[in-house]
Amino acid sequence: MILDQLRRRRGRALALAAGILVAATSFTLLTSTVSTSQATTVGTVRKNARSAYDVLVRPPGSQTAVERQSGLVAPNFLSGTFGGITMDQYRRIRGLAGVDVAAPVANIGYLMVSSTVTVDVSRFLDSDASRQILRISPTLTSGLGAYRTADEYVYLTRSPLTSAGKEEDLFQSDTLEAGAVDKSTRRYQLKGKYDVCFYFNWDKTEQTEFNLNLPMRPNFIAEDLRERSPFDPDLSSRMNCQSGRDKATIDVPVSYPVLLAAVDPAAEDELVGLGSAVTSGRMLTERDKPWTVSSAKSVHGQHDSYIPALLSDDPLTTGTLDATVQRLDVGDPAELPSKLGNPTADSFVRGLRGTTVGRTRVDLGKGYRKALTEDSFDTGNYWTVGPVTYRRTSDGGLAAQPQPPQKRGLWITADQQPFRSVPEENHQGIQYRKVTSHAATDCIGLGSCDGVDSGRLPNPFVRLVGRYDTGRLHGFSALSDTPLETYQSPQVTGADAATRAKLQGRPLRPDRNLGGYLSPPPTMLTTMDSVTALTKSRRVAGLQDRAPVSAIRIRVAGVTGVDTASRARVNAVAGAIRAAYPRLQVDVTVGSSPAPRTVALSGSAQVTERWVAKGVALRILRAVDTKSAVLFVLVLVVCALFLGQAALASVRSRRTEIGTLRCLGWSGGEVLRLVLGELAVIGLAAGAAGALLAYVLGLLLGQPAAGTKALLVLPVALLLATAAGLVPAWLATRLGPMEAVRPPVTAARRARPVRSVAGLAVLNLLRVRGRTLLGAAGLALGVAAFTVLLALTLAFRGEVAGSLLGSAVVAQAREADYLSVALSLLLGAAGAIDVLVISQRERAADLAVLRATGWTDRELARLTLYEGIGLALLGGLSGAVAGLAGVLALGRGVLHGHLLTVTGAALLATLAATALVVAALTVPIRRLSRIAPAHLLAAE
Repeated sequence: MILDQLRRRRGRALALAAGILVAATSFTLLTSTVSTSQATTVGTVRKNARSAYDVLVRPPGSQTAVERQSGLVAPNFLSGTFGGITMDQYRRIRGLAGVDVAAPVANIGYLMVSSTVTVDVSRFLDSDASRQILRISPTLTSGLGAYRTADEYVYLTRSPLTSAGKEEDLFQSDTLEAGAVDKSTRRYQLKGKYDVCFYFNWDKTEQTEFNLNLPMRPNFIAEDLRERSPFDPDLSSRMNCQSGRDKATIDVPVSYPVLLAAVDPAAEDELVGLGSAVTSGRMLTERDKPWTVSSAKSVHGQHDSYIPALLSDDPLTTGTLDATVQRLDVGDPAELPSKLGNPTADSFVRGLRGTTVGRTRVDLGKGYRKALTEDSFDTGNYWTVGPVTYRRTSDGGLAAQPQPPQKRGLWITADQQPFRSVPEENHQGIQYRKVTSHAATDCIGLGSCDGVDSGRLPNPFVRLVGRYDTGRLHGFSALSDTPLETYQSPQVTGADAATRAKLQGRPLRPDRNLGGYLSPPPTMLTTMDSVTALTKSRRVAGLQDRAPVSAIRIRVAGVTGVDTASRARVNAVAGAIRAAYPRLQVDVTVGSSPAPRTVALSGSAQVTERWVAKGVALRILRAVDTKSAVLFVLVLVVCALFLGQAALASVRSRRTEIGTLRCLGWSGGEVLRLVLGELAVIGLAAGAAGALLAYVLGLLLGQPAAGTKALLVLPVALLLATAAGLVPAWLATRLGPMEAVRPPVTAARRARPVRSVAGLAVLNLLRVRGRTLLGAAGLALGVAAFTVLLALTLAFRGEVAGSLLGSAVVAQAREADYLSVALSLLLGAAGAIDVLVISQRERAADLAVLRATGWTDRELARLTLYEGIGLALLGGLSGAVAGLAGVLALGRGVLHGHLLTVTGAALLATLAATALVVAALTVPIRRLSRIAPAHLLAAE
C-alpha cells in the first residue's frame, strides 16, 4: 500500500524527499561547520594565549582611569614609570610559590648621547673659488611635526689648515690658516696664522678675556653662557673648517635620548632571550657590578666609577633632515681668514647674503650609528618623564591631554651652563608628558662627596660591554603580544587619511622629544646592582632611592594557555602578590591581546594605538561556546519545522483520500502507520542520496572527516522525516470521514463584495486561515532565525572583537555564521512556497471557474502573486517582530549598539523572502495557464 501510494503520487513524494534531502544534508554539514569553526577558534585561542609574561606588577597609582574603566593596559606605560617598587618587594615576589621567572625593570632616566650627522655638500661647491662658505638651513621632519633647526656652515679653503698651540694655556688648534693680515685683527693671530673656526664655534658672546677690557683670544677655558637660553639655536650652530678642492661635508650636531634601565640579566635572558640578541661584545651577567678605577687610571680626578651596560643598535627614534643649501657671498676671498679669525666672526657670517644652489636630505639615524663607536658615556644629567593623561571624548574615544611647554631650566648643566644641542622637538613640539631633570652631584672623580653633596655618591660613567639587536629576540604571537617596552617601540599608525598623509604612510615612531606622546623605550641596559650608583649620585634624593623598580614581569610555572589549571596557577600567583602588597597594581596578562584604540592628538591628528585588552582569550572561549550552542539549536529547529510543515501540507492535500479510507473502515492507527510509513521510506531514500551529496560537499568545503559526517545524513534524514510526520499523522487520525472530505475553507459569516484582484487575494488568504498561517509560519520562522542569528553574530563579534586575537577569531567564524543565516532563510521560504503550491492545486477548480467566466491568464497570475506577496509579508514581518522579541528576551545587552542594524536587516530579510516567493511562483503559474478549464473541472 505504501509503495503503491508513493508510485501513484511520485511528484509529491519526490518533493518531500527533496525537502528531507536538503534539510538533512544541510543540517549535518552546517553543524559540522559550526563544530569545525568552534574547534578552530578554540585552537587559535589556545595557540596564541601565551605571551611573554603572565602577570604584570606595577607601582601603586600607576593604573590610569582609562585602564580601570576599560580593562586595558596602555602600550607606552613603562616609559612613564620611574620607580615605585622596592627591592625587598621584588625579592619577596620573586620567591613566591609558582613564580617561574620574575624579571624586574628599573627605569633610571634618559641620557643625552651627543653625535653628529654628516651632510655631503660637495656637489654645491664653486669649483673656481679659492675660499668659500656654504650654509645649510635644515628642517627636521619627525613623526607629525616639522621643526626648524640651527643653520650650519662649512668653510672650504684651498690653503692648508695647520695645527699649533700655546704652551702657556694648553690651547691647541687644528684650523689655523695663513692669510692677508688685517691690522685690527693682528693680535688674534696664533703664530702668524688665524684660527678660522674657534671664534664662530666658541665665542658666541664676544665676551672679554679674564674680565679685562680686551676681546677674548683662543683659549681652552669654556665660554660663560649662563645668560643664553638652551633653546637658542645659535648654540647648536657650527662651522666646519676644511681644506681641499672638490670635497666638503658639514657635521650637524645632534643629540639622542637614550633611556637607561636596570634589569636582571638572567631573568631577561630566560624571559625573552636577551643573550641571543647580543651582536657585539658580550652579554651582561650577574657578576657585572659597578667598579672604581685608581687615581692612576682616572681621567677626572682621584677616582672614577663605572657601571656596565648594553646598548641597542637601534635608536628607536626617527627623523629626517631636509636642508636648503646656500652659497654665501663672501666678498674678497683673501680677507676671509682675518674676518673669521676674530671675535666678530659669528655676526660676520650670519650677515652674509646667500644664493640657494640646491637641497639635500639625510637620515637622522646616521648620527646614532656613529655614536655606537663610543664605549663610555657621562651620566651628569638625566631626565625622567611622566605618563600621558587621557580623557574620554564625546564619541567614546580617547584624547591625549597636552602639557605646558618645557621650561628652560630643565636643560641647565651642573655648572649652570645651557645644555648644547637640545633636540628641537623639546621646545618646538607639543608636550604630553611632564619632564623632570635630575642633576648629578658636583664631586665627580673624588670618590666621596662633601659640602652640599655630603652623603651622596659621585656620578658614574657608563662603560659598554656589548650591543644588542631587538630583532633577534624571541618571537611572540602578534595576536597575544603584551607590551615589551624594554625592547620595542609602541606600534602606532594614522587613523585617518589626513594623519596617514602627514606620516607619509609610515608608522608613528618616537622622536627626541622627552615630553612627546611616544617616549623611546629603554635602549641602554645595566644590572640591578648598578641602580644605587646611579640613583644615589643625584644631588636631590627621590623616589628612585628607596623604590627603584618600575615594573616586574612574571612568568608562572606550569602555565600552558587558558585552560582551567593554567588559569588557577596564574590567579594563585596574582592573588598571593595582592595579599602581600595590596597597593601594588597587579594585572593578569595571560590570554590578553592587543586591542587597537583610536587616540586624538593635538593638531587634529588621529592615531591608532595597540593597547592591550586583558582576559580576551577567556571571553572568546565563553562566547564561542554560547554562540555555537545557539546556532546548533536554531538550525535543528529550522530544519525540523520545515519538514514538519511540508509533511503537514502533504497530509492536508490528501484530506479526501484519508476520508475515503476512513469510510472504507480504516482505523486511526492504520492511517497513522500509512502516513509515517510513507515518510520513513521517503526519509531513507533521501538519506541515502544525501549521504553521497554530503560527502562530496564536505570535501569541497574542506571539512575534516567528511566521510564520517556523511554517514550521519542517513539516520538524521530518517529521524527528521519521522519526527516531522508525527504531528501531521496524528492530525490525520483525528479526521472523521465526513470532515475529511469537506473542503478546508472557513465558512463566511457575511458576504462582502470584492472589487479588485488584490481584494480577492486577501479574501482567499482569510478563507483558509489555517493554510495561510501554516505558510506564513515557515517564512516567519526563517526571518526570525535570521534575525536572531545576525544579532548573536554581531553580539559575539562585539564581545570578542576590538582585539587582534578577537578579530582573527571573528574572521574564522564567518563561514559558519553565513551558512546558518542563509539556510534558515532559504528553508523558511521553501516551506512557504510549498504551502502556496499545494494551496493552488487544491483551488484548481476555483481557478478554472474564474477562467471560464472571463478572467485572463494575467489576472489569474496577479491573483496568485498577490496571495504570495501577502503571505510572504505576513510571515516576514511576523518573523522580524518575533526575532527582535527573541533577541530582547536573551538579554545581556545583545542588541546594544546594533538595534538599527538588526531591525534593518530583518526588514531586508522580509523583502528577500518576498522576492524568493514571487520568483518561485512563476513556475506553477505557467503550468496552470497551460491547462484548459474543462480538464480542471473534469478532474474535480
